[in-house]
Amino acid sequence: MFQEVILALIAGAIVGFLFGVIKLPIPAPPALPGVMGIFGVYLGFKLFQYVSTTFFS
Repeated sequence: MFQEVILALIAGAIVGFLFGVIKLPIPAPPALPGVMGIFGVYLGFKLFQYVSTTFFS
């Protein structure tokens, strides 16, 4: 899992750099609340997976 996180970080940095080179706006939320919203969506999905496998399987 740690390797996936590092690879995702590297891929994101490369994409962000390329967007900067060609002078396009970054394809990500520009502020911390946007990033936290993305994290919230992920957390909600993981919570759903936990609840559905724990109580409904």
